[in-house]
Amino acid sequence: MANLIDAGLQADRARLEEIIKRLHELTIRIGYEDMAQTVSDLRNRIFEPFMFVIVGEVKAGKSSFVNALLATGEEIAKAAPQPMTDTIQQIIYGEERREVTVNPYLKKIFLPVEILKEIAIVDTPGTNTIVAHHQEITEQFIPASDLIVFVFEAKNPYRQSAWDFFQYIHGDWRKKTIFVLQQKDLATEDELAVNLAGVAEKATKEGIEHPRVFAVSAKLEQAGMYDSGFEPLRQYIADHITGGRAPRLKLTNSVLTAQTINGRIADGLLLRRSQFEADTHFRQDIQETLEEQAGQSNKQVDLMVENLLLTYDNITREKLTELRSGLSMFGLVKRSVASTFGSTPSAKTWLEHLARDLETELNDKLRARLNENVIDLAESIQQMVKTIDLKIRSSQTILSNDHELFSSIAERRENVLRDLQDQFNRFVSRTENFTDEALFADRENLAPNLAAGGGIAALGVILMALSTLPVLDVTGGVLTTVGVIFAGFSTRGKRRRIVESFEQEIATGRNRLATELEEKLKAYITTLRRRIEANFGRFDEMLDREQKNLLILEGTHAEVDKELAELSETI
Repeated sequence: MANLIDAGLQADRARLEEIIKRLHELTIRIGYEDMAQTVSDLRNRIFEPFMFVIVGEVKAGKSSFVNALLATGEEIAKAAPQPMTDTIQQIIYGEERREVTVNPYLKKIFLPVEILKEIAIVDTPGTNTIVAHHQEITEQFIPASDLIVFVFEAKNPYRQSAWDFFQYIHGDWRKKTIFVLQQKDLATEDELAVNLAGVAEKATKEGIEHPRVFAVSAKLEQAGMYDSGFEPLRQYIADHITGGRAPRLKLTNSVLTAQTINGRIADGLLLRRSQFEADTHFRQDIQETLEEQAGQSNKQVDLMVENLLLTYDNITREKLTELRSGLSMFGLVKRSVASTFGSTPSAKTWLEHLARDLETELNDKLRARLNENVIDLAESIQQMVKTIDLKIRSSQTILSNDHELFSSIAERRENVLRDLQDQFNRFVSRTENFTDEALFADRENLAPNLAAGGGIAALGVILMALSTLPVLDVTGGVLTTVGVIFAGFSTRGKRRRIVESFEQEIATGRNRLATELEEKLKAYITTLRRRIEANFGRFDEMLDREQKNLLILEGTHAEVDKELAELSETI
């Protein structure tokens, strides 16, 4: 039966080792070196004995307690250590006594003591020691520990540094803890009773259910006195830990520790996922805002073109009416008679004047109407840019750069966002980002006006310049043809052809005005939107990379969580 139990234990240990190996790989992928080291230590200690870790303040009597507990009759752990030179001592079973110095702060002591076949003892420096690295190294033992023995001075078990360290042990790792009031020989019976109750009460408030508190005196134990208090403590160890239970308890504790670590990773991943979703929403919001604002700007263009066409139609309608009246039979006869006496220009001269008047009215009134409408378009585009800038600056930060696991990720994201803010600020301030060669080709005279402004402030100047662009000089094409037609006027039979040709050219000019102005302005808005989008290149790369990393991390975490839960049920 024992062999079967041992075989089952070994199989469970091997299974746990594989799970913790995957957990270790997960912590490495996360990039958190301290946790990766903790998991590595946990994996290495799976096959070690059940581990007691003795903690407490300097001068609390921890080393004397260890010596009395082992009952070898000799000083194993140095009593009354000097904090400046003290080291952590890991006491484990060995066929013969020997010491191995692992590093300046850690020493292993091998002893041929029977109880050490089932348990190992780690004697640590004080929680309030001033020796560099001591508490850091002590904390490395806590995750892999199986029982924390918290040693206090019997006369004063309320020192803050000790209870702060207890909060780390219990709050972060939920380690099973017993409390020992050492040096009880230095306290009166009343003091001892009060302090035993006080420690139990404080431990309960800190979340320990049914805390076990022992009062002992290493001095009395080593002197062979019956009332040293060690007998109840040894009985507790025998009833709950030794006697063949330690290996299975060790395995259970290791599973719980692995689950605690994986739980921390889960909490961090939830926060990281929340940040990713917030950033994704932010990016979608930017996209939707750009679409909405660009749509509003395009509507402004449609309204602008509509207003220009109304002006165009009014002017050309008047000129068409004047042309028809002037080319009527009565009009021609009247003009022919009057021109004989020099009071009225000839028909040909009259037609030339009509063409020039048309050109002047179209150019002047179209430009004036355009200038009225371009202000609204400039404000619409400015609003688009300002809205995006505000959204960038108010992007939500959930994952802080002091996060235990993902501080580097949070800092990297913070840098990307800061770069985006700076880059967009530079973008907004540069005039060249708001000009368009296709729209403003060969317009060197714009430079002096634009030099006075900068970036978004130059939008009004840039768009007002549209009124001088060839695209609005629609009369160029219209009047060239009309002029040829008018120049060829010689007989009454050409009257109808002249009117029809005039109407056709006016319609052609109208279509060109609408098409070119709409295409150029909407292409300008599209170009600005594309340039704004280009600022988000690095941010988009970060989101894409984060999405892939999260899927891998979350998948591995879920698998480890499931395997640990299954193993926990098995053991």
